[in-house]
Amino acid sequence: MGFNPLSHSPLANASSSNGGAPLSRRAVVAGAFALAGCNRKADAHTPVDIPPLKSVAAFPVGTCVQASQLTDPAFANLVATQASQLTAEWEMKMEYICGDDGTYRWDAPDAIAAFARNRGLRLFGHTLVWYAQKPVAFERLAPTPDRFAEAYRAYVGNVVSRYRGIACGWDVVNEAVAEDGNGWRDSLWSQTLGKLDHMVIAYKAAREADADAPLFLNDYNLESLPAKRATFLKLAEALLKAGAPLTGVGTQTHVAADLTPGVLTTAIRDLASLGLLVHVSEMDVSIVRAKGLIKDRADLEAKQARLYGEAADAFSGLPARQRFAFTHWGLRDPDSWLKRENAADTPLLFDAQGRPKPAAEAWEKGLRA
Repeated sequence: MGFNPLSHSPLANASSSNGGAPLSRRAVVAGAFALAGCNRKADAHTPVDIPPLKSVAAFPVGTCVQASQLTDPAFANLVATQASQLTAEWEMKMEYICGDDGTYRWDAPDAIAAFARNRGLRLFGHTLVWYAQKPVAFERLAPTPDRFAEAYRAYVGNVVSRYRGIACGWDVVNEAVAEDGNGWRDSLWSQTLGKLDHMVIAYKAAREADADAPLFLNDYNLESLPAKRATFLKLAEALLKAGAPLTGVGTQTHVAADLTPGVLTTAIRDLASLGLLVHVSEMDVSIVRAKGLIKDRADLEAKQARLYGEAADAFSGLPARQRFAFTHWGLRDPDSWLKRENAADTPLLFDAQGRPKPAAEAWEKGLRA
């Protein structure tokens, strides 16, 4: 998901004082979040003092960027200080790279790749195939499936090859499951190459272009819609059965602050059940999208912090071999696609001045030692 200028779809135990009975670390963390929310209710935006995110996590910590943002020294410094992995917010999608005449545009993705290399950060490729996009060059080829398939394989291969040795992984197929979880989405790619075949072709082309890069299936609303998550897992299994070199699953984790506690944990555990790599790929927690009875902003911000803490705790609880990365979909509130959608939203870990918010502190407290 994220910004699209053309269209936007979208452990150790502690002892209690109650007779020495053991308390789980999860309970201790949850209590700390609740207390923090109460203490900060009147001043939820007070900056907190925490170490850089990447310095305390036992796995890569990512964020998304646009090439133009990297020319802002304050933004660039915040990214380099807090993150160890970058995802192009939209400039590595077909809408940017593939011109109407079929030529490729590399300036912005190359700039992001160069920044990552120069700052010692990992680069994650997002995304090769997305149902929502149908470049003019491919629409023209649709009446000739053989030529279409040739151009499709070439596109995937050329993009992956260009960043071979630089990209640490790829979202090969993005948002393939229907909104309600009832089957797979229709697209130019599925209409021309087949519902499952167009995905298998993309994974195989990516693997031919880079023998080592992890290859992901990525989607959203997997936390809030169990039916969609079940279909997503079945799609992953179908891809593996068809011989696709799928090595990981990504859950975007665009959630609202009123998401029921525990739902996010269940989703992450379910996604890990396949034994593949897991990427929390685009996390943010919207305040204004909350639709529950609670409308008090301070309460919603406390719930937001608890969700960030729960996500960190749940992801930290996965086997180390499956923890690919945890990516925040932006760092500062003003840079968020949600802020562009609704100016009242404050979905991220840092404020407009780049200062960490209580949500950032909660995320770090949620990490398991």
